[in-house]
Amino acid sequence: MRMLFIGDIVGRPGKHACSQIVPRLVGEREIDFVVANAENAAAGSGLTPQMFSKLRHQGIDCCTMGDHIYRRREIIPLLESSERIVKPANLPPESVGREFALLGLESGVRVAVLSLLGRTHMNVRADCPFHAADRVLAQLPSDVKLIVVDVHAETTSEKMALGWYLNGRTTAVIGTHTHVVTADERILPGGTAYITDVGMTGPHDSVLGRDKDRVIKSLVTGMPHPYDVATRDVRLSGVIIEADSSTGRAISIERICERDEAAEAGA
Repeated sequence: MRMLFIGDIVGRPGKHACSQIVPRLVGEREIDFVVANAENAAAGSGLTPQMFSKLRHQGIDCCTMGDHIYRRREIIPLLESSERIVKPANLPPESVGREFALLGLESGVRVAVLSLLGRTHMNVRADCPFHAADRVLAQLPSDVKLIVVDVHAETTSEKMALGWYLNGRTTAVIGTHTHVVTADERILPGGTAYITDVGMTGPHDSVLGRDKDRVIKSLVTGMPHPYDVATRDVRLSGVIIEADSSTGRAISIERICERDEAAEAGA
């Protein structure tokens, strides 16, 4: 089976890229399951129920979040009710949301999705991601072999450590958060697909998706300026993972970067 994991969706440009590219990729590449990090979908920070519904309509089966999960208060009822969006599993147990998603495919195979927050330079109160991963994996039914982990973290070392820690126990460990794609995709010896950061789905003529002139002005002057979402050079960044559904072991991982030609034409 083939899974598509989409890197951090940033603002309106990122959502537009998903609307144009995801349905095509699903058809052309025979994708069975789509996961996306959507914590930056609402004007660059957070997610709303309406946006979640649109992403689902575009073919995204499950959304992971990160440190901006509660930035939009209106998301809380959705986090309480939907089986297709997960909070970072190492947030405090009192926080709203599901620690993992367990979803069935048309083939009858089930896929588990979980998210973990890094603790280094993240400015968020999170418990140990290693212990949280152990706790969630222990809760999954024994017949669930396909397990996708989103590690939303700042440092490469923390992501790599989690990749090796989960090697052989999950199908994929995918890094998100930095919005800068890394070129280290590989299959670890235990059969776990790994990449340190899958990159960003949104405007790349920017600073991490934000208007570059605003960011530069703020950094040069030391004065605050609104970091508006940029608009140009819109791309979808992600990875396609092929896995053996009977064992959960990954067979291949392919880094992809697709330009939103419709957005460019309308610019």
